[in-house]
Amino acid sequence: MTLPTDIENDATALRSEMAKTIAEAGTAIAPAWLTTTEKVPRHAFVPGFYLPGAEPDAHGLTVWEPITAQLDYGHWLASVYSDTALVTRIDGEETDWSNPVARHGGVPTSSSTLPSLVLRTWSDADVTEAHTVLEIGTGTGYSTALACELLGSSHVTSVEIDSDRLKTAADALYSCGYTPTLARADGLYGYWPEAWFDRAVATCSFRAVPPTLLQQVRPGGKVLLPLSGWLYGSARALLTVAEDGAAEGPLLPGTISFMSARTHTAPAFGNPADWAAGLTERPRPARHTPEQLTAATDEAFHLRFLVQSAVPDAQMVTLGGVLHLIDVTSGSAATLARDGDTWLVREGGPLKLWERAERLIDDFIAARRPGPESFTLRVDADGQRLLHPLMPHLTLRQG
Repeated sequence: MTLPTDIENDATALRSEMAKTIAEAGTAIAPAWLTTTEKVPRHAFVPGFYLPGAEPDAHGLTVWEPITAQLDYGHWLASVYSDTALVTRIDGEETDWSNPVARHGGVPTSSSTLPSLVLRTWSDADVTEAHTVLEIGTGTGYSTALACELLGSSHVTSVEIDSDRLKTAADALYSCGYTPTLARADGLYGYWPEAWFDRAVATCSFRAVPPTLLQQVRPGGKVLLPLSGWLYGSARALLTVAEDGAAEGPLLPGTISFMSARTHTAPAFGNPADWAAGLTERPRPARHTPEQLTAATDEAFHLRFLVQSAVPDAQMVTLGGVLHLIDVTSGSAATLARDGDTWLVREGGPLKLWERAERLIDDFIAARRPGPESFTLRVDADGQRLLHPLMPHLTLRQG
């Protein structure tokens, strides 16, 4: 199809409407950041993306439909200026957006984060016009553009591990007149040792706080980063850096999750049935059921994050109604299977994975099920620890 000659005319009204929608949703976002959404052309950063189809295919797989301006201009532009995450990669593979095809199944590995979450992230990090910022994860470049719009390009540095994504983002940024400092780098190591920023903000999640990020933020500066693990429980921490290089701050409320930093993704564990076949211990009744971690609730999501501190290298998968916990680092495994109204646990290896999880759940219940905002994360020479007055034995052992 032939595209309109001036997309910007159509986009301007849609941007204004999107900003209004985000503001009316009541999310705590600083007014200055809301204003940037009316100025930054998101469509320049997502020429193509996938959205899930209304129905799965005959095999029960999600059908990922490609959306581009050439295929359906109206659908493309309306989606771009909705408060929606737009999947830009599946299974880590590049797409030829000049000739895309639908994909059946697969896991999203890159996306353009929904605009309200981008704005909330910058706002939660307490970034204001005077600050210099380091962004970990350039992605499509849209978040970077919002920062450039408010702070000025000279105050923004953004790093991205994927060279192809960085080039695409750079082209889009420069075409819109934004000229931040961009670098291909692993976010674990920040930008360079001599850098000293007012704020560091990550748009991908880590299993633990990268020490180099703290070293690249001035005393009194802040680091906002998502934390997650291989059980896929997540939290966000806002840390203030001290004169001695230590950092401390609260977990933020909510159940927001981000895609993992590439170097922190979980390793393959093979066939769960092979692990289960090697369990020789007799089953015992579970004191806590797996629904406490797998339920679609905010508390289960938060508890899953806390349990990761007890079994930091464990992964979890459910097949045929049996929940498997697998730790490829220690060779430990556990299964939970229902027997009538009872869940039976079998464990093997040097670590009793479910027993460790149960002890943490005991402490969580005894502490009256505290929410994320009641925890403090401290990072210093002694390690990384989650602190809570009623859960004194809790430690952050991710990473």
